[in-house]
Amino acid sequence: MTSDGGPRLDLHVHTTASDGTLELDEVPTAARRAGVGTVAVTDHDRLHPGLDAPVTVRDGVRLVRGVELRVDAGDIRVDLLGYAVRDASALAAELDRLQRDRVERARAIVDCVEDETDTTLAVDLVDGIGRPHIARAVAASDAPYDYQGAFDHLIGSDCPCYVPRSLPTFDAGAELLRESCAVVSLAHPFRYPDVDRALDLARDLGAVERYYAYGRSVPTERIERVVRDAGLLRTGGSDAHDRTLGRAGLDGAEAAAFLARLAG
Repeated sequence: MTSDGGPRLDLHVHTTASDGTLELDEVPTAARRAGVGTVAVTDHDRLHPGLDAPVTVRDGVRLVRGVELRVDAGDIRVDLLGYAVRDASALAAELDRLQRDRVERARAIVDCVEDETDTTLAVDLVDGIGRPHIARAVAASDAPYDYQGAFDHLIGSDCPCYVPRSLPTFDAGAELLRESCAVVSLAHPFRYPDVDRALDLARDLGAVERYYAYGRSVPTERIERVVRDAGLLRTGGSDAHDRTLGRAGLDGAEAAAFLARLAG
């Protein structure tokens, strides 16, 4: 995050429309509490139904309609962030398909977990559902697992109740976002097992999430080199699934550059 003043942007926030805990109406208050003037609502595979324009202002806070889209690049799966989403039928159709897939996948996971643990889970199989919802339901049930234990023993990759998702390819997903968004960015590059491969994909997008609350030290010179070589726009955000915004984001000239791209 830069430190030369100007508005502060948190460009990666989740709400209850996917697996976050903030209602949309609570976002402005959470933003002001954190000193954030612009928030991008980037729910998983879903446009927030309460946002009806690419950019709106509510209670003095600028809200950017965004989406976080997981895609399959063959040897790696990555998350793409689309910002200032316009109405686009092709993207909407794919998001609808992904939501149906999410519900069907969740139903299969829940059935497996209930059989595996001989318990009943209280979880609503609705649009936006993901494994975190199921893990919370496991932790609240009579099953002998807490939230993390549910992932470690039941629903994580290679666990007995894991069910894969049906994802768009990187090329198809990136094209859908380019057609409907002002900015398309690679999310959290240092969270992937092959960072160099992920950063290579960012070159094709035009932007990368440079600032992110990893909770650990990362070799930022690697991402800066790609930013310079490919002329990438920097984005940044907290990836908030809780009620605390502003752990990472943009200030000053970088914030101004992002907002100019939205306006342009």
